[in-house]
Amino acid sequence: MKSGYDVVIRPIITELSMDEVANRKYTFKVAVNANKTEVKQAIEGIFDVDVAKVNIMNVNGKLKRMGRTVGRTASYKKAIVTLTEDSKEIEIFQGL
Repeated sequence: MKSGYDVVIRPIITELSMDEVANRKYTFKVAVNANKTEVKQAIEGIFDVDVAKVNIMNVNGKLKRMGRTVGRTASYKKAIVTLTEDSKEIEIFQGL
């Protein structure tokens, strides 16, 4: 059985994701084989919050060049987690 730390890899801190914190939406990079149910259980277990909704998207890697050599950065899966109104906030996003 996977733990919550195997599902949630790291938070994604960007301007857009920090603007959505006011709407109780938090963005995380998650395991490629994770589904919505696993992400919901992992976030609730790690941060002790109540999750209302989970949106997941696959992010394709970007093409990069170094001279003649063409490569691609790694693809990953991103989850946007919406908390309920009566849930507490996630502390790692506060003060950034």
